[in-house]
Amino acid sequence: MARLTGTRPPAARRWGCAATAFLLLLLTVQAAQKADLGGDATAATINHSLTLLQRLQELLQNGNSSDSVLRVRTAASDEAKVFHTHQLLLSLQSEVFEGLLRNQSVVTLHEPPETAALFEKFIRYLYCGGVSLLLHQAIPLHQLASKYRVWGLQRGVADYMRSHLASESSQGHVVGWYHYAARIGDAALQESCLQFLAWNLSSVLGSAEWASVSVELLLLLLERSDLVLHSELELYTAVEAWLARRQPEDAVAERVLRAIRYPMIAPSQLFRLQTQSAVLVRHYGAVQDLLFQAFQFHAASPLHFAKYFDVNCSMFLPRNYLAPSWGSQWVINNPARDDRSTSFQTQLGPSSHDSGKRVTWNVLFSPRWLPVSLRPVYSDSVSSAIQPVRIEDGRPRLVVTPATSSPDFAGVSFQKTVLVGVRQQGRIFVKHAYSFHQSSDETADFLAHADLQKRTSEYLIDNALHLHIIIKPVYHSLIKVKK
Repeated sequence: MARLTGTRPPAARRWGCAATAFLLLLLTVQAAQKADLGGDATAATINHSLTLLQRLQELLQNGNSSDSVLRVRTAASDEAKVFHTHQLLLSLQSEVFEGLLRNQSVVTLHEPPETAALFEKFIRYLYCGGVSLLLHQAIPLHQLASKYRVWGLQRGVADYMRSHLASESSQGHVVGWYHYAARIGDAALQESCLQFLAWNLSSVLGSAEWASVSVELLLLLLERSDLVLHSELELYTAVEAWLARRQPEDAVAERVLRAIRYPMIAPSQLFRLQTQSAVLVRHYGAVQDLLFQAFQFHAASPLHFAKYFDVNCSMFLPRNYLAPSWGSQWVINNPARDDRSTSFQTQLGPSSHDSGKRVTWNVLFSPRWLPVSLRPVYSDSVSSAIQPVRIEDGRPRLVVTPATSSPDFAGVSFQKTVLVGVRQQGRIFVKHAYSFHQSSDETADFLAHADLQKRTSEYLIDNALHLHIIIKPVYHSLIKVKK
């Protein structure tokens, strides 16, 4: 809690008149900018707002006509940072300061070191309405904005965090931002961080911030099927390192290990893990049933396996694996130019029983496909004019279809996932993921808001569209056999 001390200095009386004049000036400028000029060709607006901001900065810097003092103390230091401020400006921005300074002129505030270090930046925002910040300053500045109820700054910092998830940092920052968002209950920021981590998990697994992932966040990630990473084995290796470093209770470790999708790991790799993974050896009893079921899955045909076991669960649903057997990368140079097509092969499914079977996929990309509702209508009537169709009326379209059908497709459907990579702050990351099933060869909203005509489009990297197409077999139980 802030401690109130002292009395109002004589400068307060002088500031009362100045404050009133300043407030009238602000209201006058605002009214002038919004005034209806009535279409008069001689009308003009004279705007000296930048000069006004400069004067406000000088007020804070020089302490001219100050009528209040803020003393900011930290537990780590006996010295206090002193700010000579103006009650009117603080009260206009913060109802907390309005209450603190209502009857007192000197306020002592106690802040932790990380927020105290940014208090001058915070006060400057109250005077000028602008602030510059770095990644590591986002959380303490958001804490100050929340504590003193400066809602505009709070929203601005949250927007900054959501738009800088892909920024490069030595120690990583998204995991820390997620934990902070979860602690303060910011659901929008929390979901943005979680989605970014899921779609860019491979880059997180090899970073320093992976060790700081909480148990709750790890379990949330492990239950998702939209994780983007090279393979399930890569995920297991990262989880093993996390468990070895964090040493959680056995119940937590076993819950984490049971969230691994062992049927998505090849039998040869499973055999190696059983003998060489210290974590798996220690907790073998907790996952023995899952490993046995995984070996059964690889030994039988998926159609036969589905007769005896429930395959409609996450254990048998692949995640978004980037390994070549699951899909293909496609870089489309100058995508706005014309239609393009490509083809690639994937494995029929993750079961070793189908290891030699391949499916060929054809892909068509069109940058300016027109829906039926926008296509021109032709008529024999002379009076009927054909409405011109503009290039910008079309939208990007991506169609993914199997080259042939096969009896091997029985009991399995294919989910197609298209990842779109973008560059931000010099780093490439997944910004969008579109998924559609066998019943549809395309997704209706593919790049619906992307302007591929502009070379500066955020969806283009060096004037190229970077896609990664993933095919995920989804098994279905066709016949139930009584056990």
